[in-house]
Amino acid sequence: MSVIGPVASNARSAAPFPFEVIRRDRTKVFEAVADQIQQWILEDLKPGDVLPAERELVRMFGVSRSSVRDAIRKLELLGLVEPRQGSRTVVCEPSAEAISAPLTNVLLRKRKVIAELLDFRKMLEPPLARRAAQHVSPKQIGHMEEILDRQESKVDSATISIAEDSEFHYCIARAAENSIVLKVLDVLMDLLRKTRERSLQTEGRQQKSLAGHRRILAALKQGDAKAAEAAMRQHLSEIEKLVLPKL
Repeated sequence: MSVIGPVASNARSAAPFPFEVIRRDRTKVFEAVADQIQQWILEDLKPGDVLPAERELVRMFGVSRSSVRDAIRKLELLGLVEPRQGSRTVVCEPSAEAISAPLTNVLLRKRKVIAELLDFRKMLEPPLARRAAQHVSPKQIGHMEEILDRQESKVDSATISIAEDSEFHYCIARAAENSIVLKVLDVLMDLLRKTRERSLQTEGRQQKSLAGHRRILAALKQGDAKAAEAAMRQHLSEIEKLVLPKL
């Protein structure tokens, strides 16, 4: 176990992390402190390393003790650190959520990247629909019909139908019989989740989504690969035109 910072005489050799002194006009100073420590943990530290003492962090960031304590508490909730006896704070093995959370937050703030993610869906899902039309089973068709019936019920009652929306696209990926693509789609949907939730509240968005799904399913039932691909491409293009202006 290594102790990081000048408080340890046997600290492991590592290049100093370029911390920035936090401006006092920040409304949530502790979040800025937590963000920098989180970046340090993910880039330079390893599980078992001990963070500098509270007073040293106060000096490094030029903030109050309460801001440092709140920052450490946030990192504990993310599963990045844990308290130990003797007032030590130890680095934990980062969880997938802790690693992806900052990336997701950055992505969702950038319209350009959202546009690129939507464009990636247009690269990925139309060929998936084509392949699904060649492999889909009657049981899978029945499942998709049931999903769209549930989606229609929610649309009629003005209830957000994001679960059914996602499930329909996952079913197409499963019908395409490629587990790797299914995992990629899962990550993509997760990155776009907040954007999709907001867009489904736009007037006419849910009806357009359901209509697009119905066209795709009709092509799948016919086993028409070309029509399925075209229907998926049209569906994603229509949704993109609704989503991007709202960002």
